[in-house]
Formats: sequence, C-alpha cells, structure tokens
Amino acid sequence: MRLRPARATARITALFALVAALVSPLPQAVADPVAAERPVAAEPPDLCGSQCADILPPGENGSATLAEILAHRVLGTRPAHSSDQLGPYDALAAGQSSLTDEKLTDFFNDASFGVPADQVESVTRPRPDVTITRDRKTGVPHIQGTTREGTEFGAGYAAGQDRLWIIDLFRHIGRGQLTPFAGGAEANQGLEQEFWPQAPYTEKDLQDQIDRITASGERGRQAMADARAYLDGLNAYREQAKRNRVFPGEYVLTGHVDAITNIGEIEPFKLTDLISLTSVVGGLFGNGGGGEVRSALSLLAAQQKYGPAEGAKVWESFRMRNDPEAALTVHDGKRFPYAGKPDQARGTALPDPGSVTPEPLVHDRRGAAAKPAKDPVATTPRLKPLQGIHDNGVLPEGAFAEPRGMSNALLVSGEHTASGNPVAVFGPQTGYFAPQLLMLQELQGPGISARGASFAGIGMYVQLGRGQDYAWSATSAAQDITDTYAVELCEPDGSAATRDSTYYRREGACEPMEKLEQHNAWKPSLADSTAAGSYRMRVYRTAYGIVTHRATVGGEPVAYTSLRSTYRHEADSIVGFQLLNDPGYVKDAASFQRATQHIGYAFNWFYADARQAAYYNSGLNPVRAEGVDPSLPVRAERRYEWRDFDPGPNTSAYTPPEQHPRSVGQDYYISWNNKQALDYASAGFGNGSVHRGDLLDDRVAKLVERGGVTRASLTRAMADAAVADLRGEDVLPELLKVIRSGGPITDPQLMTAVQQLETWRDAGTRRRETSQGSRTYTHPEAVRIMDAWWPLLVKAQFEPGLGTELYDALRANLTVDESPSAGHGPTGAHAGSSFQFGWWSYVDKDLRQVLGEPVKGPLARTYCGGGDLAACRDTLLSTLKQAAARPATEVYPGDADCDPGDQWCAAAIIHRPVGGLTHDKINWQNRPTYQQVVEFPAHR
Repeated sequence: MRLRPARATARITALFALVAALVSPLPQAVADPVAAERPVAAEPPDLCGSQCADILPPGENGSATLAEILAHRVLGTRPAHSSDQLGPYDALAAGQSSLTDEKLTDFFNDASFGVPADQVESVTRPRPDVTITRDRKTGVPHIQGTTREGTEFGAGYAAGQDRLWIIDLFRHIGRGQLTPFAGGAEANQGLEQEFWPQAPYTEKDLQDQIDRITASGERGRQAMADARAYLDGLNAYREQAKRNRVFPGEYVLTGHVDAITNIGEIEPFKLTDLISLTSVVGGLFGNGGGGEVRSALSLLAAQQKYGPAEGAKVWESFRMRNDPEAALTVHDGKRFPYAGKPDQARGTALPDPGSVTPEPLVHDRRGAAAKPAKDPVATTPRLKPLQGIHDNGVLPEGAFAEPRGMSNALLVSGEHTASGNPVAVFGPQTGYFAPQLLMLQELQGPGISARGASFAGIGMYVQLGRGQDYAWSATSAAQDITDTYAVELCEPDGSAATRDSTYYRREGACEPMEKLEQHNAWKPSLADSTAAGSYRMRVYRTAYGIVTHRATVGGEPVAYTSLRSTYRHEADSIVGFQLLNDPGYVKDAASFQRATQHIGYAFNWFYADARQAAYYNSGLNPVRAEGVDPSLPVRAERRYEWRDFDPGPNTSAYTPPEQHPRSVGQDYYISWNNKQALDYASAGFGNGSVHRGDLLDDRVAKLVERGGVTRASLTRAMADAAVADLRGEDVLPELLKVIRSGGPITDPQLMTAVQQLETWRDAGTRRRETSQGSRTYTHPEAVRIMDAWWPLLVKAQFEPGLGTELYDALRANLTVDESPSAGHGPTGAHAGSSFQFGWWSYVDKDLRQVLGEPVKGPLARTYCGGGDLAACRDTLLSTLKQAAARPATEVYPGDADCDPGDQWCAAAIIHRPVGGLTHDKINWQNRPTYQQVVEFPAHR
C-alpha cells in the first residue's frame, strides 16, 4: 500500500471509524430483489466441452463502498473478487514452461456457460424476466433473461454492480467534464484536455448519432432498444445503491454524496452518455492514421538536409509504409492495396519551414488552473499513462497512453493441431487498471448468447468472447482512417487573412469555423489539497474536421485540420457487436466476417470454431481522391476530398469488404498490431524488418511445422514471447556480429559486458524471474546493459549522419525505445505493453547494410560509422562501454512505486487505480489484459 502523509492518514482513519459506526450497507448482490418467481429459461447449448478459458485481472468486482475503500487504505483489505484473478494471471510467466492442457485452469478461468449448482455464490433477480447468477470463484455475472429487454436490463444492472464509478468517470472524460466531476488535479485537467479535442460534440451531435442508428434499419432500432434497456438496468442499480448506501465510495471522496446524511446525487445515465463513452474507447483502441503534420515536418527536415529528391527518398525509407520484410497477418501472398504511396502525389500541402504552431486549446486559467505563460496547451493528442485515484478520488498525473494499437492473437487451423480443430489464444491488451476498463459477463436471452469481456458502460453485448460454438477477438489495426487537410483561411470582409483567422474558404465561400467551448470550474473535495480553479477549452471545427495547427503554405495562411472517418459515427459499430452475439447470425467464418464488416473502427478480427479459423480487418477506410498521399497534409479542395464526401454526417465512399485484408483457413494467424497484408500500407513509421509480431510469428511457425498443436503449446508460445526482449532476440545478434567482426577486445570491462550479452542471447534473451516471486531476472546484468545501451547506440548510430534536426524530427514520429522499464515510452511506466514502437527495424537494416548482408527495402543511406564496418564497430563498442558503466540506480532511477536501482520493479506491471483500490505489483509480461484460450470440439 502506498504510504500517505501522516495528516491524510489520520483524517482517513477518523473518517473510517465514523463511517464504520454509522453505515451498515446491505449486501450488494441482493439489494432490492424482485420477489416474483422468474419463468424458467431454456439452457443454451455450450459446445466448447470445457475447452474454453479466459482471464481478466485483477478481478471482476470493481466497486467498493467508502467503508471498504478506507479499510483498504488503513488495513490493506479488499472486497471479494476485486483481486482474485491477478495471482493466476501473474503466475503464467513462471509456469508456462511446464504447461499442459490439464493445467490451463491453474492460470485461466473456466469460460463455460452457466454456473454449476454447487458453485453458485449469489442470485439476484432485479426484475421477473432476468436472473443474475455469480460464481464463487470469480464473481462473474451470468445473466439469463426470458425476454430480450430483461436480458439487457440485467446486463446494465450487473454493470452498475461492478463498474458504476468508472462508467460515471468515463462519461465525464468523453464530455471533457472530468475536473468538475472528479476535481481539479493537474492530471484530471490533462486527461480531459487530451480526449475532448478528439471528439468535441454538442448534445445535438450526440443525439444525432443516436437518431441515425435508430433510423438505419431493423438492426439499428434493436440496438437502441437494447441500449435503453441496458441503461434502465444501470439506472435501477444506481438508484438502489444510493438508497441502500452501497454505492462506490469515490462519490463521497469527490464530494458528490455526504457520507453521513446520504444527501447528494449520482446523476442518471442517458443514451447520449453511451456515445460519449464509446468515443473514449474508440479513440484509445480503434483509430488509425493522423499525425500528418509531424510527418510533413520530418520530410521537410530530410529535404533541407539532402535536397528535395534525395531527402524524399531518405524520408520514405524511414517511413516504411510498405516494407517487404514486415511480419504479416495474411501471409499467403494475397495483396490488399490501401493508403500506399501514389506514383505522382497531388494536392500535398507542406507547410513553409518554421511556420507551424499548434492550435491553443486551454484559455482563461484561474486559481488552481493557472499556468506559466507558455500555456495554453496545444490540441496535439498525446495521452499520458493513468496513475489512478488515490485518497481523494482524483486522477494523479496522466491517464492513458497515446491512442496506440495493442493486443495479440495466435490461431492455428485444424490440419496442424492434435485434435484436428482450430486452436486460438487471443485477447485485447487494454492496459492495466483497477478496476479494469473491461468487465466479464455472460449474456443469455432471446437472440443473444455469449460470454466474454465488454467495456464498462457499453456492455449491451459481449464485445470480445465466445458464443455457443465459436469465439472471436480483436487487435487494434490502426490502418489510416484519419487525414489532415490544409484549409485556406479568409476574412468575410475581404481583408487579408492571418494565421489567427477563424473563417475558411470552402467551394469559393468564406465560411465561419464552428467554435466549440467547454467551461470547467472546480472546487476542492474531501481530502483534496487542490485549490479551486477554472479554465475554458476551445476548439474550432470545420467541414474538414478539428483545427490542430496553424501554418502558412506557399506564404498563404492555413489551418491544418484532422478528419477521421469514424467522427460522428462513434456508436455505429454497435450493430456489428449485436451480430457477433447472435447465434442465429454467426454460424461460420463467412457470417463472422459479414458481422465485423459493420464495425467502423480499425480492428483486426479473429475467429475460431470447430472447423475454421478466420480473419477480417474492419474499419471505415475512406476512398481517397486519386494521387492523394495519405501520409502528408492535403489541400482542402473538392478535387482532393474523400470520394463522395458529405461533411454534415461525415460520410464518404468506403473501400468495399473484399478490399479489406481477410482470410479463412490459412495455416496460422498471428497479430500483435503488425502489418496486415502485402500492400496494406502501415499508418505509422518504422513497421519493418523487426516488429514484436515477429516474436509470435517465429514461434507459431515452428509449432505449425512440427504439427500437433494444442491449447497448451500455443499458450506457451504466447507466454514465452511475452517475456522476450525484442531487441535482444532480433537485433542483438547483428550488434554482436559487428562487434566480433574486428580484432580482440582488450578492455576487460568491455569484454565482460560482451560476454554477458552473448550468454543472454544464447539463453533466449528473456526478461524472466529466476523463480516465481524472486523479483530477480535470470540475467540481470545483461538486461541492465541492454536497457542502458539501446538509446545510446541509436543516437550514436544515426544522429551523426542524419544531423540533429532530422534525427529529432524522425524521433517525433517514432520513439527510439519502448522497453518494459522505459517510463518515457508511448505507454508510460508499468504498462505491460512493450516493444511496439522503437527504432528496431532501422538499427537492424542499417547493421545488415554495414555487414554487407542482403536487405529488402533498405534505408536510403547507411549510417552506422558512415557505412564503414570498423567505424561502426567502434561506435557500438564506445556506447556499450558507457552503458556497462552506468549503475542500476541510473538505468532505473526509481519513481513513486519503486526504489532506485530496482530492476524488477522498474518493469513491473502496476494496475493504475481509477478508483479507491490499489493492487499488488506483478511481473512484467507483454500479453493481453483479457485473454481467451479456446478449442471447440463440436459445431452446431
């Protein structure tokens, strides 16, 4: 438990004693049960035969009363089922080497439908047509309704039981209203400033999206009816919890409800809140592309360094949008051209050098919101890691990583498995939070039959999980569905425009930008030392999206805007999830692919039943005008718009399903946010010869070659990759080859470092404990050296040749390192997800060029040692010597959770609190947060 200042601890202890004396909450699971007997519902068929398993740490119960929160702070106790999935999840890192099918349940939950009679922990009947049964082991709600409306009501009721606070928190984040709700801590300000500019909606905007879904057809009407029933259940629990004093204690800690009198309100939930919630989830995990202004700045830096033609060639080689050495999900040779480099670019709008400034977001800071003159901040989306709500119920510094793709999937088709049935190990990596953003549930009712995970607050359907005889999961795809336009600025009176103008030219007319503002004010809450404050957030919206930067192009003032295809369509994907939960719709791989075609966000979808494994890439991929380069800003003119673009509802022509990467029955599939298929251009920089997807691909390919794949062997492959150091496995061999290419190493300390790295390489370069709970790696010195060496060697390898300006511009597009202990990386410290973003491909290709080895898609120039092998070797040795000399206290400087020099702790996963509970640290492992292991032996 994190230590608190003595005064805060005293206040908490006193409050705990008072609350414990005055409050005697009713058991949450049986609050206000309906007395009427429920009709008997038919048991749904379950064809998995106890061969479906899943896990979601830390635990299902994400709700704690004030008394429970204070008891946790003072006594270290936790409510039941709030942390019981953390231990098994953590243990797999050490236990995977001896894993068998029979031992899978040591590390995963049985994901069969229903609850055996001897395993029932509680039964709740919030209304006559639905029953919520929870099991003893995990407390997961199994919701069975005799009517569809009752089923959805039960889903909402259970969501309130398990995630009421986090649902409320996230609807305020999506609306940019977190500080008035949870307090004005600096990190709360940062969080609403990061999300709101990506989806700044008026109430009318939110309602319009609901109306469009309702009017879209029978499935859309059913989805909104399901959503209303879900909200009815959520609100029913909200009212009961408030009345019976079993509501989450964070409402007291943030000043919304008085602990003694129970005076205060938990605001009712409404349909528009679901749109707001969905925009947060979609923004985190389902968006792709963007960043064209940063991309343009790096291109300009390359052209300034090398000249226009050579600079473009150099930049393109670092861009790696279609690298021939990239790991592929569809690896059977099929091509799916999309968002590639045009032969002759048209409409590109590069800024004049030095003219780009970010658009101000925050204005009129007062009190606790006051900042130095360098503010207001910009709307450039960079989301920081969530640290959690502590004593006062507010979020400490940062809350999320940038919207990045995570998650992984491993599937093997039946001809290569021991049983002859496909095997899948897959799940989303949504970060580690307490409580989780996801919650587990089983839904059984008319037209719905599924068990799995759903995002809290939008759990009308299981979003990732299993049906009666099939299972599905997703990884973030991040293909390019976001573009940047340069809108020409103007003044309505005909005077000369400036970069600050708020009018823009569209089809010859000078139109006003739409100004959207959010005024936030807050006051201190219980145990909150932050003073009262306020500020105003403001963005400008155009027909081409949200203004993010101002610049000049050819001397003329422009605003750069960001337009994503899913803007104004945050909840349209609900129909796709409805279909995935419908056993009458999904019956095979083909119907699964048709269901996921209704999902507009950029995801890779995977499917397994007893006969087939399959894959489909979803997303509203806009059809761009001929010649437009999607990697760079384009002029906001009709001839360069998305084809059939209508700015009102933000619709356009989209690529048809057959042009999306898709496959049925490939020998195996892997995905770890790697490239989907040949010619399907990567949205970001550096997706080349070394990617964390290779860690899966290499292992699964060997299993398939050997044959007889089982659930256990595929899980072992995943778990082994989860503790592998990508740099060590795929780049260290080239580094050592260069080092060993010259004469003997005479420096004893340097020779020791080289030998330690070689020993680690020969052992497989794992970052694994010597034994479960030892908190010591098997090769601690080699790991320390690699962690210290990588940023030094990248800088020394590339900066001399690129020059500082270009090197820095490229680093703005792609971070150099994302090791488990790199707190500066895109996902922040203690986040689990690692090695997605880094200069691994650049280093690998450059070293192979220096060594004279064949390289497909090489960098345009050779950088290490200026292309001279001996000079490159000297560079590596000099940086290695610096790294070896750095003590652990410098490599791992410590933070609020770890002492300086604690290597294990620096990389350890910490569930970041978004409520009043905290959880124990666990060993670093790079794997999905929610994960399924499935093998269906039978099919309907």
